[in-house]
Amino acid sequence: MFYLQGSQALHVLENSLRKHLPESLKVYGTVFHMNQGNLFNLKALVDKWPDFNTVVIRPQEQDMTDDFDHYTNTYLIYSKDPKHCQEFLGSSEVINWKQHLQIQSTQPSLGKVIENLGAINLGKVKHTQCFLYMIFQTAKKLSPSLADEKNFVVSSDKPKPIDHKLFKFASLDVTHAALVNSVWHFGGNEKSQKFIERCILTFPSSCIIGPEGTPVSWGLMDHTGELRMGGTLPKYRRQGLIYHLARHQIQTLGNLGFPMYAHVDKANFTIQRMAALLRHVPMPSTWNQWNCVPL
Repeated sequence: MFYLQGSQALHVLENSLRKHLPESLKVYGTVFHMNQGNLFNLKALVDKWPDFNTVVIRPQEQDMTDDFDHYTNTYLIYSKDPKHCQEFLGSSEVINWKQHLQIQSTQPSLGKVIENLGAINLGKVKHTQCFLYMIFQTAKKLSPSLADEKNFVVSSDKPKPIDHKLFKFASLDVTHAALVNSVWHFGGNEKSQKFIERCILTFPSSCIIGPEGTPVSWGLMDHTGELRMGGTLPKYRRQGLIYHLARHQIQTLGNLGFPMYAHVDKANFTIQRMAALLRHVPMPSTWNQWNCVPL
């Protein structure tokens, strides 16, 4: 096992991961932000260096003190050889299988190994799989072949106009974390709110302020470069606000040079139509999350 500490090694890792997009997207996005200051204080582990097979990005041990906080205890994994990475991932120096944890990857082929390790460590594993999209500007820059017109879903939808007298673009404040948490599909608890607060404090966010002077629609970015935790208050849904919010967010982050991507639930046809309208590029791989709970 090798712990990549220097900026030179992390830049080499970023360039290497770029060659393996979109399968490496989750880890690539994370390493990109580590090279922009590593504001989430993450560490990169590889099985060998420089010709690695498997890379794991995880928090520092001192940040993983709550055994039940799977929002913090999150591991991002990419492997060139998913069928033969079990020994590396099974090491207690790489993954602490005694904690409640999440594993995220854009490689569904890791599932068998993760399930095996969950069983070996007497744990329960729940797998969530969603569609994966890369924002067009990101795909065009990082992997032009993916941005080919034949990969797009043609949309006949027309965006609803936004009333700029009623709705204003702004950024979220940390005091809005509870509001975001109340709507987030993967949230709704004290630990998820803590994670949302950290994302708001660390990365750019976007929201639409409604007539009451509070956010009615919003979108965040997490430490992996993913656009996540988007939502709209029930009262303001079906007005097309999330489309305008997403456009604003993409333009803002694009101006900063950030790679951007997102996942969409397979049953969320509304957001799938919005993704087509925004010309998000569907990825051949999927977004995957494994929640592991020791029994």
